[in-house]
Amino acid sequence: QVQLVESGGGLVQPGGSLRLSCTASRSIFSFNAMSWYRQAPGKQRELVARITTGGSTMYAESLKGRFTISRDNAKNTVNLQMNSLKAEDTAVYYCYTWFQIDYWGQGTQVTVSS
Repeated sequence: QVQLVESGGGLVQPGGSLRLSCTASRSIFSFNAMSWYRQAPGKQRELVARITTGGSTMYAESLKGRFTISRDNAKNTVNLQMNSLKAEDTAVYYCYTWFQIDYWGQGTQVTVSS
């Protein structure tokens, strides 16, 4: 059993920044990779970024250069730094990993609006 708890969402103006965190209930070395997904109203859930145990990263093409995923192994946490936010980044952001089965966090709302 794994619990993933996201935090850091909120309301931000266009051009602003937010930092999301996902804390796991066990060592993140247990997982081959951890990911952030997002789901906007009326749209399918989409992959935002992924980071492997070894630190390799990948991003959705449209988000490269604005979002950065990182991991803090000591805190069992994966972070998502989001800069230059746009209205279209508004969504619920979910943390995800696989450890024998799929695990999702409860999601954190990010709203980009003036």
